[in-house]
Amino acid sequence: MTSPASGGPSATARKASFGFIFALALMNSVSFGIMIPVLPNLIKEFTGGDTAAASEWNLVFASTWGLLQFVCGPILGLMSDRFGRRPVLLISLFGLAVDFVFMALAPGLWWLYLGRILNGMTAASFSTANAYLADVTAPDQRAKVFGWMGSAFSFGFIFGPFIGGQLGEIDLRLPFVAAAGLTFVNWLYGLFVLPESLAPERRTKAFDWKKANPVGSLVLLRSRPGLLRLASVGFLFQLAHVVLPTIFVLYMGYRYDWGLAVLGWTFLATGVSGVVVQVFLVGPIVKRFGEKTAVILGAAAGCVGFAWYAWAPTGALYLLAVPVFAFTSLMMPGLQGLMTRKVEPSEQGQLQGANQALMGLSSIFGPVIFGEAFAWSIRHEGFHLPGLAIYLAAAMMGLALLLILGAARPPPREPGA
Repeated sequence: MTSPASGGPSATARKASFGFIFALALMNSVSFGIMIPVLPNLIKEFTGGDTAAASEWNLVFASTWGLLQFVCGPILGLMSDRFGRRPVLLISLFGLAVDFVFMALAPGLWWLYLGRILNGMTAASFSTANAYLADVTAPDQRAKVFGWMGSAFSFGFIFGPFIGGQLGEIDLRLPFVAAAGLTFVNWLYGLFVLPESLAPERRTKAFDWKKANPVGSLVLLRSRPGLLRLASVGFLFQLAHVVLPTIFVLYMGYRYDWGLAVLGWTFLATGVSGVVVQVFLVGPIVKRFGEKTAVILGAAAGCVGFAWYAWAPTGALYLLAVPVFAFTSLMMPGLQGLMTRKVEPSEQGQLQGANQALMGLSSIFGPVIFGEAFAWSIRHEGFHLPGLAIYLAAAMMGLALLLILGAARPPPREPGA
């Protein structure tokens, strides 16, 4: 459906498409969130209750997933530019559903590892969803829409870990069964309901393997003024946030002796705070101050929030940092809005593929940095600083803040818009 005046999607089509993709992202994030408080404890069960060993195995899982993302993310991104967003979303959701089945049935660590390999090869749901939204949203509205997409992830962060924590108290495998079922329903939703966003005439004419590799995809980031700096800010954000799935469940259990139920309530509070920022503050802040200011505020909040989490000697003081950390949710919507303005409509998938490759790199190095830092800090009595890994994440957010402060003002509109 097109508007006669513009030749692009009409307002009705844009709203309908956003509704479809938001619902898909919401279901996907809930199913992913269900496993957050449970998977580290399942790994810990397989390692005989050794927290440090569980942290190191978590490192192996996450790094393997990141390596496969680095290799396969650009391929999936370019596929979405050539064949459309919908087929790639369906591939990604199917891979995630199979991964959850492996987790539910795994008799040992190697089954879990095999599931992570499959998921790492196919995971592109959020990056492709971002390309989808860039297709159907005007450039000056993208930061607001990306904020809403971030809220879908936060809703998943609210309900997923809470559900996972409660089900995990019954049986550690039950949350994965629920996640597999929800993801399969999501796949059916995408198969029968989700429309395609990228019209044939706006797709790339051929699949270029030179661009479908990590190095080739990253060349795009150097081909536009300022894009590489923005991508570097995004990489530091992603790298710092790898600390959350890598050690936080183990960290809070070790430092505050929190069980699954308390962890579920903590993730609930964190998710609600993030949703408030994404739904009610991203749009007004971007409209009033611009996308770059939103990124600056988000980076500053991440730096302060992580440092507070690392320092907090009690659980109550830890929770006081949750509203501060919530403003980190301003960062990625503003950053995505800035980056999508710098590429052509037919390159949005390639851009998101490059971002996916950077996310893969962060998933390779992040678990090594944070997992080893956490394991080392709790094993060595002479330097007993459990929050060391989180202090490192705070430093990364501080570096991202310095980079965005030095970025030039963005152009008023994207090429070819």
